[in-house]
Amino acid sequence: MTDIAYLDPRTGRTYPLATPRWCGDDQAPLLLTPLPGITRDAIRAEDRSLWRYAASFPFIPDDPISMGEGCTPLVSRVIGGASALLKCEWFAPTGSFKDRGASVMLSLLRAQGVMDVLEDSSGNGGAAVSAYGAAGGMNATIFVPASTSPAKTVQSRASGAAIQLIPGSRQDCADAALAESARIFYASHNWHPFFLHGTKTLAYELWEDLGFTAPDNVIVPCGAGSNVLGCGIGFAELLRAGEIDRLPRIFAAQPANCAPIARAFLGEAQVPPQPTIAEGTAIAQPLRTMEVNQVLTDSQGGAVMLTEEEIASATLDLARTGIYVEPTSAQAAAAFAKLLAAGTIAADETTVVVLTGTGLKATPRIAELLGVAI
Repeated sequence: MTDIAYLDPRTGRTYPLATPRWCGDDQAPLLLTPLPGITRDAIRAEDRSLWRYAASFPFIPDDPISMGEGCTPLVSRVIGGASALLKCEWFAPTGSFKDRGASVMLSLLRAQGVMDVLEDSSGNGGAAVSAYGAAGGMNATIFVPASTSPAKTVQSRASGAAIQLIPGSRQDCADAALAESARIFYASHNWHPFFLHGTKTLAYELWEDLGFTAPDNVIVPCGAGSNVLGCGIGFAELLRAGEIDRLPRIFAAQPANCAPIARAFLGEAQVPPQPTIAEGTAIAQPLRTMEVNQVLTDSQGGAVMLTEEEIASATLDLARTGIYVEPTSAQAAAAFAKLLAAGTIAADETTVVVLTGTGLKATPRIAELLGVAI
């Protein structure tokens, strides 16, 4: 742990890893200093979870909190006339990719003595922190906007988390969590760099899935950008370790109704956010826009904005091939079709479309698309 530190990428300032923290002294978001990555020989082949890549983590806890997260299916489907590989991340214990980040973040924090954690989320992030907190004997408090549908908090409540309803907007909820962080450790999926070292295992897993090679392209639904950042970190480590000879191009898919990261990358003027069916990526003020767009630039990838119609069509088109995902996930498939039609990616390239969450969490929304009353 001595050679690895928390890093403020905007100033270069570092902080000791041994002292738990979630931000810099000036409340700046942090990453970790670059890790060397691992070779295929370091994979724990007997471990059927993301912990098979534990040697890539900043340190390895004696007793990680795991429920078999990771090792998700990679399924081929034809989209827009070309074959894509769909990474089915909803095959996770709580139904979304955020289990990767929660497992690693809470395991490492618990190893450092943190037992009470705070998260702000109205969806998958809160569900993951609640479930992994319960599995690890930790106490989780989840702040959610008071306007959140009660159905969205059932999973967290069932895990025993303390749910606090915060009046106002999603941003008001985040602000309240920041204020409460003086009392309870803020284990935020948006703020804590350990979370990103969970999501980076997606890159390692794709590398192993594809016979220890990198795909040509990876398309990721993007809200705050933790999966984009995780892929960027993971593939950069593999490049550093000499296991791949190039980075895959990484593309961020966002709904046009709320696309601050994509608009910044594309040099377009920001506009007020509007409601979107891809509500899991409706993050109006993402914390790490600069870092996310650096990943897109470094990988020679890009950003795609999708209309509500494109997202809705992709959701139902996937379902009619047996792939039932929430609209938030389906926008990555819509982005694949759009990039293919534009000639940005080619049909003969290996392209991974990351599907982050199950349609079972969006049943009312999908029912609306089908015109079905429930």
